[in-house]
Amino acid sequence: MAKRRRNKHIEFENLQVIDAGAKGKAVAKAPDGRVVFIDNAVPGDVVNVQTYRKRKGFYHARVTEVVSYSDKRSTPVCEHFGTCGGCKWQNMQYESQLFYKEKEVLNNLVRIGKVELPEVVSPIVGSEEQYFYRNKMEFSFSNNKWLTREQIDSGEEIENKNALGFNIPGMWDKILDLNKCHLQGGPSNAIRDFVKAKAIELEMPFFDVRKKEGLLRNLMIRTSSTEDVMVLIQFHHEDENNEVLLNAIQKEFPSITSLLYVINDKGNDTIYDLDVQVHYGEDHIMEEMEGLKFKVNAKSFYQTNSKQAYVLYKIVRDFAALKGDEIVYDLYTGTGTIAQFVAKDAKKVIGVEAVPDAILAAEENAKRNNIDNTTFLVGDMRKVFDDNFASTYGSPDLIITDPPREGMHPDVVKQLITIAAPRIVYVSCNSATQARDLEMLKEHYKLTKVQPVDMFPQTHHVENVVLLEKLS
Repeated sequence: MAKRRRNKHIEFENLQVIDAGAKGKAVAKAPDGRVVFIDNAVPGDVVNVQTYRKRKGFYHARVTEVVSYSDKRSTPVCEHFGTCGGCKWQNMQYESQLFYKEKEVLNNLVRIGKVELPEVVSPIVGSEEQYFYRNKMEFSFSNNKWLTREQIDSGEEIENKNALGFNIPGMWDKILDLNKCHLQGGPSNAIRDFVKAKAIELEMPFFDVRKKEGLLRNLMIRTSSTEDVMVLIQFHHEDENNEVLLNAIQKEFPSITSLLYVINDKGNDTIYDLDVQVHYGEDHIMEEMEGLKFKVNAKSFYQTNSKQAYVLYKIVRDFAALKGDEIVYDLYTGTGTIAQFVAKDAKKVIGVEAVPDAILAAEENAKRNNIDNTTFLVGDMRKVFDDNFASTYGSPDLIITDPPREGMHPDVVKQLITIAAPRIVYVSCNSATQARDLEMLKEHYKLTKVQPVDMFPQTHHVENVVLLEKLS
């Protein structure tokens, strides 16, 4: 049943939630046949909803009432669930999360990639830790925090509007003030709470993202499996209280390995073009995997789930099936973790990455790990990975590629076709863009193995590894 309201939004009653879709949305069908993407519902729920956006073939809607609850539901552990967009699937049992992640991967490969799946697809590998698994978190400061419905309805005047937390989904200028986050363990929550309280005590202005005013912009906390801790604060400008705050953090948390800061007067919070200053300790933290040590600095990419990264890399190594005499390319190598993880089984590994600091770390890591059969190159993948690449570094027996969420540029995919390595292992954190790239490769490569891996419990995100073998 549907009711149309004056504001043109529509109310649908007794919708059966039938699936989980992209970006963590639940899926139902409206009486008119359109798909309805629903916030904070679970497959198996029966719900009443109100639409807030309409497109040609679908609606976006929010739940106004749950008529009956799905047996796939679980009780969210976080008080911020439903407001914070970080863990949209906390209300779904973990076994069901895995089911829908695997389903999405396979659907994308078939629907977008138009590839034929192997006869046997390995079931998704779940994460041993379902909370407190992330090793990197970034929190934003704001002088105008997001007010909850309860705070607005109370009618009380909120004097302190400073916030340190996450952006409200879809709102670049609204920050949710966090009490506790269940994503990062160790001292993360204690550090964040202390930084906020001390900054308020020192009367340090929290940032106003609209006016581009204020002092405190961003807090990044990185932890590692070796129990190292990195803390980095972004200040908008120099101020005498910057050092006071940093000294207070150092005193309160003497176990911090790396205490850093940047001065950022740009329009965004990215630090890749900024000078990172060391206030205390090292300019990096260390990760370790099978005895290999990896230096991770403030700008380095490292898989955000350290324990599950080890699981992922073992799958990559298994798919690679190296015998010791192969030339391997590792595209989008980051700090060279995969390259060094497989190096002992290869003749030579050549890693390519766009971030200069990451390549410097990769070279240092290789030296630290006594690995002498890796070469690391820095530059735009489209420019570095050119027609002369194979003649310079040798024709590859295997290419490993682990691009960012947007996948590979078409020029890079074309170059893969030109180089024609016998096998490709493609690691992706976005199976939709992975499938798009596979569609370009399918006339030249056969998909022989698929292995989804859950790196991000309580979210809809999923990693996927595929093995491609050259068609004769």
